[in-house]
Amino acid sequence: MTIDKFRIGFLPLVDAALPILAHEQGFASREGIAIDLVRDVTWAAVRDRLLYGQTDAAHMIAPLAIATTLGRGRPAVPLAVPFVLGLNGNAVTFSTPLAADVGLDGQLSDPVALGARLKAVALDRAAQSRPLRFGVVHRYSSHNYMLRYWLAGVGVRPDTDVEIVVTSPPFAAAALAAGDVDGICVGEPWNSIAVDQGVGRIALATAQIWRRGVEKVLALRQSTLDERGDALAALLRALHVAAAHFVDPATAADSAAILARADYLDAPAETILRAITDHIRFSQGQAPLHYPDFMFQYREAANFPWRSQAAWLYSQMLRWDALPFSAADAAAAESTFRPDIYRAALAESGATLPGASSKLEGAIRGPLAAGSVQGRLMLGSDRFFDERQFDPDDIPGYLAHLP
Repeated sequence: MTIDKFRIGFLPLVDAALPILAHEQGFASREGIAIDLVRDVTWAAVRDRLLYGQTDAAHMIAPLAIATTLGRGRPAVPLAVPFVLGLNGNAVTFSTPLAADVGLDGQLSDPVALGARLKAVALDRAAQSRPLRFGVVHRYSSHNYMLRYWLAGVGVRPDTDVEIVVTSPPFAAAALAAGDVDGICVGEPWNSIAVDQGVGRIALATAQIWRRGVEKVLALRQSTLDERGDALAALLRALHVAAAHFVDPATAADSAAILARADYLDAPAETILRAITDHIRFSQGQAPLHYPDFMFQYREAANFPWRSQAAWLYSQMLRWDALPFSAADAAAAESTFRPDIYRAALAESGATLPGASSKLEGAIRGPLAAGSVQGRLMLGSDRFFDERQFDPDDIPGYLAHLP
């Protein structure tokens, strides 16, 4: 029997867990497919392998899939996102000197209060021609957009009051240690690695900036989706089972041990386990504290590709690239996310399937029953820290009211 194989590119991050676990735990083979995992150290390399046919799919930062489809920074290649690999799971980590300057106290800070203290330091440093520098993982990353959204919302002007540069996740702690950056916004386990090495202190979780914010996705070329629809549906079913496995407390230690291997994250299993179980160590030697939903997965249809999330990412692309709104580009950005493919693949699986493909982002404050075509869907808070709401049908109006 011929086995359909998917070569999937990934970066060494905890939110690469689902394709890794689908392979290691046999969920893929039960669906009649094989997964071959290809590790890289930069998102540009992950993207390029995908575009040039060295991989069939990729663990990818969501905005990069949209930027690639729109031709930002390179010729356009249509990508499709039929599955979200995780929500949130990132943090903003300050160097130990900056942490001292803003008075971090060993717990998650209030975004507004911390922002006020950071603004004072940032303006003082800028006046001395020594601006603070923050590292993000790619220009087109949720890390970049989350960090900028928070900074602008507390009165710190990105690219004017502070500098923002690109730092590969596995080297983020080293960049802090060398003094090349004063802060980082990256995924786990690299914030915790910086803390454990004593070169950084975690200040914020990105879940505090946008609760349930979209993070990594499964991306593939549109041509692959067109040619391998049945095999892709099997892959999505395997990933869905892997997500359920990932959130089971009984499997957490085993999952951490698998991810810790040298060919995957090559990081301490204990550090990875903290992320999986929503525990954060804010400073070196401190006992980890529980922060619910730090890394959100599986529940509340977390793997569903909401087109409104893609639209928000597109709005931030316009905002920070100083681009005019284009209805055609907005439609292309939203259509990169494929809820139709998700529903079709999981229709017989028992998975909860939202009935809508888009929603008002930031409007949910507590548990809310939502329409579904399969299963019972309850959605939790998806608030932005500044209480703004995003209507995907009025991107120009939304942008007009941002600071």
